[in-house]
Formats: sequence, structure tokens, C-alpha cells
Amino acid sequence: MTKRFRTWCLSGSAMLLAVGSAATHHTVIAAADDITGVVTSAGGAEAGVWVIAETSDFDASFRKIVVTDDEGRFLVPDLPAASYQVWVRGYGLVDSDKAAAEPGDDLGLQVTAAATPREAAQIYPANYWYSLLEVPPASDFPGTGPRGNGIGTAMKTQADWIDRLKDGCQLCHQLGNRATREMPMLNLETFDSTADAWNYRLQAGGAGPAMAAEINRIGRPRAIKLYAEWTDRIRAGAVPPAPPRPEGVERNVVLSMWGWGHPQGMVHDNVSTDKRNPTLFSGGPIYGVGGAGLVVTDIQSRRSVRMDLPTRVERPRRSNSYQGSSTAVPSFYYGNESAGLVSRSAHNPMMDDKGRVWITQSVRPNDVPSWCLEGSDHPFAQYYPIQHRAESRQLSYYEPEDEKFVLIDTCYFTHHLQFADDENDTLWLSGSTEAIGWLNTRLYDETGDERSAQGWCPTVIDTNGDGVITKPWNEPTEAGSVEIDSTRDTRIGSLDKYQRAYGVIPHPDGSVWISRRFPVPGQLIRLDIGDDPPETCKSEVYEPPYDPAGDPSTWGYSPRGIDVDRNGLIWTALGGSGHFASFDRTKCSVLNGPTATGQHCTEGWTLYQTPGPRMQGVEGTANADYHYYNWVDQFDALGLGENVPIATGTTSDALLALMPQTGEWITMRVPYPLGFYSRGLDGRIDDANAGWKGRGIWASFNTGSTFHLEGGKGATSEIVQFQIRPHPLAE
Repeated sequence: MTKRFRTWCLSGSAMLLAVGSAATHHTVIAAADDITGVVTSAGGAEAGVWVIAETSDFDASFRKIVVTDDEGRFLVPDLPAASYQVWVRGYGLVDSDKAAAEPGDDLGLQVTAAATPREAAQIYPANYWYSLLEVPPASDFPGTGPRGNGIGTAMKTQADWIDRLKDGCQLCHQLGNRATREMPMLNLETFDSTADAWNYRLQAGGAGPAMAAEINRIGRPRAIKLYAEWTDRIRAGAVPPAPPRPEGVERNVVLSMWGWGHPQGMVHDNVSTDKRNPTLFSGGPIYGVGGAGLVVTDIQSRRSVRMDLPTRVERPRRSNSYQGSSTAVPSFYYGNESAGLVSRSAHNPMMDDKGRVWITQSVRPNDVPSWCLEGSDHPFAQYYPIQHRAESRQLSYYEPEDEKFVLIDTCYFTHHLQFADDENDTLWLSGSTEAIGWLNTRLYDETGDERSAQGWCPTVIDTNGDGVITKPWNEPTEAGSVEIDSTRDTRIGSLDKYQRAYGVIPHPDGSVWISRRFPVPGQLIRLDIGDDPPETCKSEVYEPPYDPAGDPSTWGYSPRGIDVDRNGLIWTALGGSGHFASFDRTKCSVLNGPTATGQHCTEGWTLYQTPGPRMQGVEGTANADYHYYNWVDQFDALGLGENVPIATGTTSDALLALMPQTGEWITMRVPYPLGFYSRGLDGRIDDANAGWKGRGIWASFNTGSTFHLEGGKGATSEIVQFQIRPHPLAE
């Protein structure tokens, strides 16, 4: 028989809950601001299901989500005074009815088992549905084009195809959610075929041109056929395997969520503190940037505001989409209605120890200034003048105290940004195809001179092995390939936008590392600027293990996010092959020379297969999830320990924490609203002495299509705090 909670008054403000059981033996103090209870079905207690308490009483929507214990009991802690709707979602169940409740209530919630596997599968993460997609067999590669086998000629292997499928399509939004697998916004019966519906769907809205370009790159005829067959199988009743319910530590996760952003504006990334010292700005606002501009959420008042980003040269407002605009087919959700937003290509925020929010964004038209180019007297332009003369993103920062923006031009394209822990508070910036750039923020603060405060170095490796970089060096082609003259050093990179430096992280040894995603298998590049940059700059390159003639199960490819732990171990999410990977440079026997061109230190890599099902027909390890970025919890902001690496599961509605010592995965799922798609995360310690309540990590719903979220048109992004308490009933 399932035990029910029994309550006694304690000091008029708390209740003692008798919750001991053979499984847990927990005796819990429930405060007056908690909602407690038990979840049962006809089969008895329901363990490992989510209890959701949500309210619309505040300026920003607010909810908390917890998981039931072995006996179906739950405790939703620390709820502000409001009227809540409380309900249950769990795998194998139908969503429960909503019960009205207030803090202090003790509830008995009834749930019903799903009548069919298809009914149960409606709340599965998108990657489980996406695993029903069948990819072309490895034997069909290389592609022979639209008049051949329908696969793009640039797709030399199945890995190339999977990589572009993920990084071209899952890059912006989930695939496998209801909006993509069933396309309910269309009446499929009005099309001659599902393939016709897919062709039409890919032209719609502001991202239409980008979607068309990506599908053409992998091969439109074959890709459309496979997507249509996928949709037809689902319409005919196919269902994916069932995901497991939360177990162990996963049941200790507490989610707190605030609505933020704009229904037509993407929040791309968020930040809460200085990565170098996560105890700063305790309890302060959370900042997000993206197509919605700058979004600021005060978690104390539960109020969210949004503001446009300024620019030095005002230009006409344009689509919120990074990918461009389209008039071929209007948006299925908003028609030709303008969002009224200014994008500025805002991409990524980072905070310094002064509380300023640094942002990569467009501050000027695309033409690179002359002081960056050939003929300039700038010392870095004299060493290596910028070749790519059109770059669309630079730098700014926001001062919360004065509510002021400061705009900074850069010679190099910017994408991600990270502060080094050095005397200059050096801000490292990724994004360029040809160089790695930085801003000496101490010097900039002292002088206000954006030109003298910045520098950059091309990524040149020491292929002649003499220990220094000398000119002339071997130059890459437009596509990035290079013929190596062994008597010279070699610049790696290209002017191809697909080979831009992506992730960036300063290393404890003073170097900086970047990731480059393309071509397969991708690269990690280490830059040491030496004592007198740019002349003393020297790079090294390392590729994940990849042998096209070898066993696909040993391959790793497509590094995206990059971070480092306090011991200097590099971590990168391999978005294509479905791995979380570490790289230990100290294991390398070769660092430079004619053989040090990528595959010379496979012994430095350790690959961890991420959880979740694979797509049909995959040879190797690539699963249906997509890992946009990753982060290392250097200071134990979450409570799992120091140096725990965490990857985003952008198609699995989750953050994925890896315990490196055991290889155990902890899946921290966001079950509602369906569609949690996070590009990044950070952690803040609000009170190191307050136990689990003083710690947490932050991630946002960062999909490019908020209207694909559960709730549809009108849905906005959400900012989510993840916390881990000692057990599922801890107050």
C-alpha cells in the first residue's frame, strides 16, 4: 500500500513529512512555501515522473519541475506565493489533469497509463522520433549528384552526410519534434505527395534560403525522399523506442523556469556571472542575446525586459533570422508579419568581473576597415593583413549600472568569446576563417583605443619542425586544402565561411584553443602567442580519430563546443559523431613537424558515446541527438563535483553531464514545454554555504523556431535553472 504524507504543524511555518520507506528512509521537513504530495496510477505509485507547478501570476511566466521518488512522492520547494496549476508528465503516461494549489498544499495526483505506444510517444524527446529517419547506406558514397544517386558530390562518406544533416539542419532547431515530423501547420492531403510537402516546407519563412542551401548541399533528391519516407512511416503508426525515466541522481534535479524573450526572436545564449569566478553577482539578473536583442530577466522579481542592440551605422531593420529572408513562401505561423526586431547578428554574451556583459554583434556594415588590411601601419596588419574583406560581426558590451552600450570594431569576425585569467583580462574571440583575435580589455579601458588594444594571429603550424614560424609559408586554397612543402611552415584555414573558428577557450598554460568544425573530421587548434606576438605566434592542430578506410565505430568528428577543466584537459562536443571527447595534449609524442598535421596524436583523445538512439542505417556511432556546445563545471556550481563536463542535448531536451571517472551519464531532461534546445550554459554559485540551494547552472531554450515549441505560435524562450538536491524530497 502506498504511504500518504502525514503532516504536523511545526512553529506555524513548516510541516514534518513522514516519508520513510524501505527504499529511501528520508524524513523531510517541508516548509510553508513547498507543495508536496504523491503520484499514483491504477498500478500504484509512479516513480521517476515529473511534477510541474506553474503560474502566470507574475510578469514573467514561472514554473518549477521536480521528479518523484521510488514511492511516487514529490516535494516542489521554495515557491513564491501565487496560485499554481500542478500536474504530472511521465513516460508511459498520459499527462494528468491540472490541480489548483498554493504553497503549503499536500496533493494526491492521479495519472493514467497511455493506451497505446503511439499515445505514450507523443511526449518523447525529438531525438527518439528522429531516430526513425533512415540515412543513405555507407555503400552509396561518394555522392554522384542529382542525376546520379541524388547525394551531393561533396558528400564523400556517410559521415560527411550525417555531419551536414546535423550541422546544417539541427544547427538551428530540433528535428523530430511534432512540427517537423508531422508538419501539422500544413494540410498534407492537399499535396500530391509528402515529398512535395517537404519541398514546399523548406522554402518557408526567413530561413527558407538557408534550408534550401543545406538540403541542396547534401543532395536534395535523396534527402527529400528520406524525409518524406520518415514522415509517411510516422503517419502510418511507427513509434520510436521508449526513453528511460529518470533514475538515481536524475531524480534529484530541480528545474526553475522563467519565460523571456520574444515569440519571434531567438535567444541564442545566456550568461549569469564571470566564468572565472562564479561567485560573483549572486542573485543577479540573467542575460541573453540573440535575434531578440538583449534580454534581461530579474529572477527575484520575476520580471523580464528586452532591448534592441545599437549600431554605429543605422541600417534598415531586417529579418530576425541569421539565415536571411525569404519571400517565396511566407511563414506558416506569422505570414509576412514583421517581428519588429533588430537582430544585429547578436550571438554570444560573456560577463567580466566588473559586471559588464560582452556581446559578439554587428556594429557596422560588413566592409573590413582599411586599418586591418594590406598597407596599414597596424603591427598585426603588417604581419598578417586580413584577407577576408567582408566580416559581419564585431563586439560590444553592456554596462548594467548605467544601462549603456559600448561598441567596439574588430578586424576579425567574431562568434564566441572567453576571458583569460590573466593580468590584461584578455578577451579571446573566435569566428575568423584565417586568424584568432583578442582584445586587451585592460588596455582598452585605459585608452579607449580599439585599434591598439586588439591583435590577431594567423593559424600557422610548424611543419618544417624548426621551432619557429617563418615566412613565406604554405597557403591553403579557398576550400582549405593545402599542399605541404616540407621546407616551409603551413597556414591552416581558408576563406570558406564553413571553416570559421567556432569554439574558443583560454588554457591554464597561457595558450588558447579553438575548434573548427569542417571538413570532417574537424580540428582543434592550439595557439601560443609567445613573448612578442605576432612574430612569435605558433599553432598546433589536432583532429579527432578518423580513418576513412578504417572502422567507423572508432571515428569521432565535428568538434563544436570547447572548454577546459582546471587541470588543463580539453573537452569538446562532437556534434556529428555523437560523442563527448576529451583531449590530453600531454599524451602526444609529436607536437610539430611534417607529420603533425592532424591525425598524429590520436592517443590524446578519449571518446565517450552520448546516450540516445541512432538513426536508421548508420555505420559507426552517430546518434540522433545533436550537441551544439559544451561547458565544464570547473568550480562545482551544479553540485556534481569540480571539473564535470556537460554537453547540450539539443535534440534530446536535455543537458548531459558526464562523470569521467565512471563514464556514467546524468541526463537532466526538461520535459515541458517540449522542445528544450540549448546552445550553451553557465553556472553561478549564489551562496557557497547554502547547500544545493546556493548553486545552479543556467541554460535557455535557444531554438531558432520558438513556434516549434510545445504551445506553438506565441511561445517564447525560457531561461532554466538546474539544481541538484541530495534526494528527491529534499527541501
